[in-house]
Amino acid sequence: MTEVKSGDVVRIHYTGKLADGTEFDSSAGREPLEFQVGAGQIIPGLDNHVEGMTVGEQSSVTVPADQAYGPRDEAQVQAIPRSAIPDTIELSVGARLHANTQDGRQIALTVTDFDDESVTVDANHPLAGRDLVFDVEVVEVVASEGTPPPETAQS
Repeated sequence: MTEVKSGDVVRIHYTGKLADGTEFDSSAGREPLEFQVGAGQIIPGLDNHVEGMTVGEQSSVTVPADQAYGPRDEAQVQAIPRSAIPDTIELSVGARLHANTQDGRQIALTVTDFDDESVTVDANHPLAGRDLVFDVEVVEVVASEGTPPPETAQS
């Protein structure tokens, strides 16, 4: 069987859960997730786990927060003036907003509290600080290191 190695482009099916069993994401009913192993396209803990698996193999892995979305950073939680939010945006706790940083990057924010004067937003990833459990199945190795993907291969 083909063993997955760094540089391979693979497709996996997965289910992501919190430690308490709450499911937060799954490829069920969708195309498998395709990524290049070792290229930093998915969280490190899952990327590292897939390396060495074989096509058809299923396994579970607990990915610690530092190998997933990192620790929560309370400095990423800030209160901003309500006037900084356009009146056309209806606020609710849990609402996702986008803002531009001073250097032009776009960041996602989650509203955690608000009143007439201020809005508290959290720039942490919603899964930051949490250990994650993934059930994984390697579906296919699309291309191995040094071999072009099938659609670009020359006949």
